[in-house]
Amino acid sequence: MPINLAQDLKHPIFKIISEAAEKSDVRAFVIGGYVRDLLLNRPCKDIDIVVEGSGIEMAKKVAKADGKQRKVHVFKNFGTAMLTWDDYQIEFVGARKESYRKDSRKPIVENGTIEDDQLRRDFTINTLSLSLEKEKFGELFDPFGGMQDLNTKIIRTPLEPSQTYSDDPLRMMRAIRFASQLNFNVDKNSLEAISQNKERIRIVSQERITEELNKIILSPKPSGGFKLLFNTGLLDLIFPEMAQLQGVDLIDGKAHKDNFYHTLKVLDNISKNTENLWLRWAAILHDIAKPATKYFDKSHGWTFHGHEDKGARMVPKIFRNLRLPLDEKMRYVQKLVRLHLRPIALVKDEVTDSGLRRVLFESGDDLEDLMTLCEADITSKNEKKVQRYLKNFKTVRQKMKDVEARDHIRNFQPPVSGKLIMETFGIKPCREIGIIKTAIKEAILEGEIKNDTKTAFDYMLKKGKELGLKPVKKLKSNH
Repeated sequence: MPINLAQDLKHPIFKIISEAAEKSDVRAFVIGGYVRDLLLNRPCKDIDIVVEGSGIEMAKKVAKADGKQRKVHVFKNFGTAMLTWDDYQIEFVGARKESYRKDSRKPIVENGTIEDDQLRRDFTINTLSLSLEKEKFGELFDPFGGMQDLNTKIIRTPLEPSQTYSDDPLRMMRAIRFASQLNFNVDKNSLEAISQNKERIRIVSQERITEELNKIILSPKPSGGFKLLFNTGLLDLIFPEMAQLQGVDLIDGKAHKDNFYHTLKVLDNISKNTENLWLRWAAILHDIAKPATKYFDKSHGWTFHGHEDKGARMVPKIFRNLRLPLDEKMRYVQKLVRLHLRPIALVKDEVTDSGLRRVLFESGDDLEDLMTLCEADITSKNEKKVQRYLKNFKTVRQKMKDVEARDHIRNFQPPVSGKLIMETFGIKPCREIGIIKTAIKEAILEGEIKNDTKTAFDYMLKKGKELGLKPVKKLKSNH
């Protein structure tokens, strides 16, 4: 007995497409992600329609079916057309069959049947289609066992996997991305084929690779995807700096932790608390410089001194290589990588107002994100130790609130400007101005003076005098 999901195709657009297909004497099907997500009870606003005919002509007919002339975006090179209906994005394409050349992932396309179209798709769970024919409306068409693979949570290819991944190597990233997003397993034969074909990823544009990588990072538990990338050898090709975190050195019976698996734990921890892609990137990169700063000291064992500063300096090159944005998002990640040890140091040592002020000043508006990253960085297997650290973090958070309420340090601008210093002492731009401004900032952060204009002005006069500068006119005491 065929499975029929007509009752789930409630949106009027499906009947409209069905009627337009009948008038044109062609068959139309809903296919791919919408059907997969419907069966998984996942929301989906993207509808793919396959037509045994011209997808572009079908899109034009559907666009005006209810009397409104909706805009149709046509992509002639791909033989596709797209329109928006309510809040759904609907893409129309003619059924086709594909073949590939060895040096390209761009297919040679011919017109085909729905069966041809299903066969060319990446995974069985994405071959599932629902008929929009009047007599078979909503009937599930599943020639490759996609429904069974959905039930058993398997990512499998309809064709022999090595052919699928060699034809279009981006599908190797997509297999791992779907496994990570859906918490599925990749079929054993597929994993072997990915390992065998991994070098073919080099013909894929970096932008497409990074798009899939970001989707893995945004999945509910990203570590699963990264372990698959590592185990298949893809990670070493697409993101070697992260792959190099893996491994443990042992000298004189002393070993350091495996920084790759530690990073994955931090990434999973932070993913429970945020969907911010760039905060998740900060988790990935927080220890990225540990291989470069690793040193064995006979007295203290393994050290990674300065890995936070070196890691921050590595961020721009990594972003450039991965075609990630070289803007405020990159600078945000850099800042968090550079500062990620600071709150942890506050928790370990005696908490001083000076230390709190410095973290408040340097983190500014990103303080909460920095604290979220630091809490995620607590990955000890000793649960009591973890709970003790988290409790101490609560104390630090409260003390930060108290200090900020009193001293207004976050995003503070120096109360005395360079212009005022020049006017007061009658000087032109020179190094003494920087010395005075730095001295005022340090005095405020150390709690030596209050963060207000009058106190800072008096301190400026004192520092100016020490540098041999004299005010050019008599000053009012209440300046």
